[in-house]
Amino acid sequence: MMIADEAARQAAVDRLDLPAKRWDERLQQIAERAADLAETPIGAISVVDRNRQWMIAKRGPVDDEVPRALSFCALAIHRPGEAMIVPDAAHDPRFASNPFVCGSPAIRFYVGIPLVDRAGYPLGALCVIDHKPRDRMPDLYELGALARQAERIFTQPN
Repeated sequence: MMIADEAARQAAVDRLDLPAKRWDERLQQIAERAADLAETPIGAISVVDRNRQWMIAKRGPVDDEVPRALSFCALAIHRPGEAMIVPDAAHDPRFASNPFVCGSPAIRFYVGIPLVDRAGYPLGALCVIDHKPRDRMPDLYELGALARQAERIFTQPN
């Protein structure tokens, strides 16, 4: 599934100076605060590119880069302004057969908050991940505030 104006969204991703932002200490702190807030072992900031998702900041056992076709965040970006919540990926038809659910890192719980640029194009997501399913949700307002901080950092010029 692609976004209606995928070419314009990809152009917005291409305009970012992501190599300069990757592993930026401020973004790293946001990923860590998100994991702490949600009480999850994984917190990350992803960018969804043409064919892949890559992490520009992370805490916990998650690959630096994954194919877009397997990315949870690639689905999260389809609804800017809304958190994508997956209480148990093993029972969600969108993800039950995903190798990241069936194998390592054994994703069960996922919350992704789309990150958008000033023109409204979704670039990636701030996400938190757990290895066990959850009924109790983290504070989405606080996660959203962290996502807005991340947007300001990685959309500002260097």
